[in-house]
Amino acid sequence: MLNELLNPSLFYHDSAFDELYPEHIRKLSQMHWTPVEIAKIAGNFLAVPNTRVLDIGSGVGKFCITAGFFHPETTFSGIEQRRELYNFAETAKAGLDLPNVTFTHGNLTELEFNNYDHFYFYNPFYENIEPDSRIDYAVETSFELYDQYSRLVYQMLAEKPSKTRLVTFHTPGGQVPPGYQLVNNSYSRLLKMWIKE
Repeated sequence: MLNELLNPSLFYHDSAFDELYPEHIRKLSQMHWTPVEIAKIAGNFLAVPNTRVLDIGSGVGKFCITAGFFHPETTFSGIEQRRELYNFAETAKAGLDLPNVTFTHGNLTELEFNNYDHFYFYNPFYENIEPDSRIDYAVETSFELYDQYSRLVYQMLAEKPSKTRLVTFHTPGGQVPPGYQLVNNSYSRLLKMWIKE
């Protein structure tokens, strides 16, 4: 059952949703935040009742809030290393009644991945190898960090059990370990849905 306290029109289009944030954050939306339509589709695939979905590099919380609205039976959690973006996610969530949405400020190297069942991955490491795509200069970026984070997530996914679900958006296929079956490939092959065999 959808949250009856929220106006569903918030989730009709990006321009409506992005009004939750100040102007300088709205300007970053097209490049850096998951589109509402993508969040709905990814959420539909990942929302297994009574499980926890992790958004790695959750930014201002757009994916988790959107998916959490439509799937209250699933917990959507995000981790974000930029304090400012984490704060905006928390502020946006505070104005909504979504007890199944949580955010953590921190680095994914400190995360206990066993606490999560399924994963959403919107290429959060890309700015480490493409300086022009940086959000800001609040965190360190480097080719070495790109490799470190990519290897960490690859190993984590490889160790997850059968039936683990994964959605990748704008993410190189090489970051998904063998054993994950591609079950959907859409939006010009940018949005991919996987299930571990």
